[in-house]
Amino acid sequence: MSSASAPLSAPLAARAGRAGRLAGSPTLRFILRRLLAAIPVLFGVTFLSFVVMNSLPGDAAQELLGAQATPSEIHQLEAKLGLDKPFLTRYWDWLHQAVIGHLGHSLSSGQSVASILGSDLPVTFELVGFAFLISLALAVPIALVSARNPNGVADRLSMIFSMAGLSVAPYVLALVLIYVFAVKLGVLPAIGWVPPGQSLWQNIRFLILPAVSIGLGLLCFYTRLLRADLLEQMQGEDYVVTARAKGLRPWRVLTRHALRNSLFGLITVVALNLGTLLGFTVVIEDIFGIPGIGHELLQAIDNRDIPVIEGIVFVFAVIVVLANLAADVLYSVLDPRIRYGQPTE
Repeated sequence: MSSASAPLSAPLAARAGRAGRLAGSPTLRFILRRLLAAIPVLFGVTFLSFVVMNSLPGDAAQELLGAQATPSEIHQLEAKLGLDKPFLTRYWDWLHQAVIGHLGHSLSSGQSVASILGSDLPVTFELVGFAFLISLALAVPIALVSARNPNGVADRLSMIFSMAGLSVAPYVLALVLIYVFAVKLGVLPAIGWVPPGQSLWQNIRFLILPAVSIGLGLLCFYTRLLRADLLEQMQGEDYVVTARAKGLRPWRVLTRHALRNSLFGLITVVALNLGTLLGFTVVIEDIFGIPGIGHELLQAIDNRDIPVIEGIVFVFAVIVVLANLAADVLYSVLDPRIRYGQPTE
């Protein structure tokens, strides 16, 4: 009996050993701690949004039925939609359904909130991703060139550009870009959207102006932040002195050593900026007529469509939490001491 079971015990033991090593992984424990800390954050965000929506003047049933609706019709619709229940009961019902993955149905269209998110979120993700790509792809090389020769011509030009970009609000920049590139020059479309599956080139053309409207401020901020951090690294860190003593060229020291350590600050800001960036998309999508989740949110607010608003706020909160979790994981990749809770100084 023991000899027959011996060949089977070795693979089982190997799998058990791998599972044990995975459970004891510092990275996994690190991620689990962050996920557990995110639970009260998500609860607080959804509860506050529920409070705000229920504090606004007006009535959802009245908005849906119109100004000519009788009090009896309004009461019947409130009972049908569950709007006549106490506030805490409605929030608990929503939270219980959200935990099991059901975000409810739109009060105005009857469409499930999950299907609304599924159709609109990819559009917003593409816009946000394009804006991030523009800002980061330009900010890193500009900051490197500026830090390579502080107070030089390139550095002064980048500082002037950054100050100008940071002084313009995204929605104001959007209107200026529409006037210049769509109305006057006619080289880019002002309003509308073409799915990438229909025409990738047209999709990019419709994305350029809204993405620049969002990404320019990020580009300017990231450039200034990374430049300042690179200069601090190059002027006062021992590892830079050691690298120079070994005969490494200044550009190599800057890109291979200083940049790696300066990425900590940039990663933090990128993760923290995501929530602000999602807020900007709400306005920018409405200006450019982009059928994303921000445009859907404004319509839901106008209609007091609480299930849609709660679903969007919940998804936005999850995205921000996951972005900060990704930033923490990147920290641990750049500096393994973080995974073990060791001091970094």
